[in-house]
Amino acid sequence: MFHLYILLSETTNKFYIGSTGNLEDRLIRHNSGRSKATKSGIPWKLLYSEEFETRSESIKRELEIKSWKSHDRVAQLVSASRF
Repeated sequence: MFHLYILLSETTNKFYIGSTGNLEDRLIRHNSGRSKATKSGIPWKLLYSEEFETRSESIKRELEIKSWKSHDRVAQLVSASRF
């Protein structure tokens, strides 16, 4: 299974949107500073995820959400979920 996920930085109040095959490991990597793109936002909190059968489906959804380019729209998606 593959996951689309949305994290929130508790220090910068910014979202990070990504996809992975191992959600638990990926969150650990983000919070340990092993991911260059998120190192400055530690700690990160998992707010939302969606599960997909294939990697290409999760990446397609990741790119769709990133194309919104709107913090408010991502916040609406997260708040509407029952994650």
